[in-house]
Amino acid sequence: GNSVIHRLDPRTKIIVTVIYIVLLFLIKDFYGYLILSPFIILPILLSGIPVKYTLKGLKPMIILILVTMVFNILFTTGEVLYTLGPLKITKEGLEMSGFIALRLIFLVIGTSYITLTTSPIALTDGIEYILTPFKKIGVPAHELAMMMTIALRFIPTLLEETEKIIKAQMARGADFQSRN
Repeated sequence: GNSVIHRLDPRTKIIVTVIYIVLLFLIKDFYGYLILSPFIILPILLSGIPVKYTLKGLKPMIILILVTMVFNILFTTGEVLYTLGPLKITKEGLEMSGFIALRLIFLVIGTSYITLTTSPIALTDGIEYILTPFKKIGVPAHELAMMMTIALRFIPTLLEETEKIIKAQMARGADFQSRN
């Protein structure tokens, strides 16, 4: 892309993303998410990346989010709203499940924008530059940055190979629609 977000220096994106993650974990109520939501909406609007594509990145996380929500709803103590045998749904459990689901959604969307708007090489250079001061205490900045680049580089390859395997299995009669 060629948007304002795409043209930002990778070091700026990395630092802003780290600050965003820290703020995300410091939020203690739903009002914090209202305050932080412009930091999600603004990059979406400025980058030109379709919202549908952004939400598509949440698809692998849906099961984790749902399982986390169910555990919080059923096993958080507090004011009981509904009882189903030994399971109790509490007001605090519902609040906590919504809170954690929002945190995970904000985390995935917010952090995906750094990889959607920055090339792996630019990310490597940015990470290496940021880690350079730690070389004095023995942190291998170049090697860490290179490992991250290699990992990022092979994500699309891994997805392509997975797609090929799924298509091959479907050609052999595998049914992925029944979810068995």
